[in-house]
Amino acid sequence: MKSKNERRKMRQSWKMGVASNCVLGILVLSVGALCLAPAENAVATDSEGTELYRSAGSESTGVSLMFNVYWGTEEVYRILDILKARNAKATFFIGGCWADDNVECLRAIYAAGHEIGNHGYFHKDHDKLTVEQNKKEIADCNRFIELAIGVAPTLFAPPSGAYDNDTLIACKALNMKTVLWSRDTIDWRDKNAALIYTRATKNVKGGEFVLMHPMEATADALDDILKYYESQSLSTLTVSENLQEKG
Repeated sequence: MKSKNERRKMRQSWKMGVASNCVLGILVLSVGALCLAPAENAVATDSEGTELYRSAGSESTGVSLMFNVYWGTEEVYRILDILKARNAKATFFIGGCWADDNVECLRAIYAAGHEIGNHGYFHKDHDKLTVEQNKKEIADCNRFIELAIGVAPTLFAPPSGAYDNDTLIACKALNMKTVLWSRDTIDWRDKNAALIYTRATKNVKGGEFVLMHPMEATADALDDILKYYESQSLSTLTVSENLQEKG
């Protein structure tokens, strides 16, 4: 039989464990809520005036499809064909190391009239990089893209949406805008055309930035997504066009 002191210590330990689990649970729920909550403001501005764009704002009548490209070259070509058939434009955020192995595909995207953005060279977590490391990763990707197509990107989409103030400072120093999204199809995870369609269309509004990747299921859903936008009198624009339309 345990002594009174031992029983008291066990009760204290149990209470501390419950409290810790409650705190952990609250933190998990809070993080989850932040990840799932829609952005309230289209543009966030820090103390130095650096802007982070999550949409073009509801006054726009355009929707921007944003394809982050580090893989899926065959699907990129499929996506280009579908966009062409619907006379739709998109912004492709290019990973530098992918572009290094797929220069012709990169040039095909640009030749089709789509916007080329920067997605970093090696898909790093930019919130873990210093200002100078951010600059190097972004600038290296810019230099390669400019060598390939003759034009350097002006938009940067942080891989995994990971950024911090150093990332924003680096982008501002490079005269680039930092871009996130207003809705995420999560196509890389679910690979389900029906889900991708729903996530790209449900309650969609003008000015939205819709995140996608060159997945087979995404290409399967794309034509129906574009048809839906047309039915809602929403044009499909590049991110920069959408921001300009906002005025």
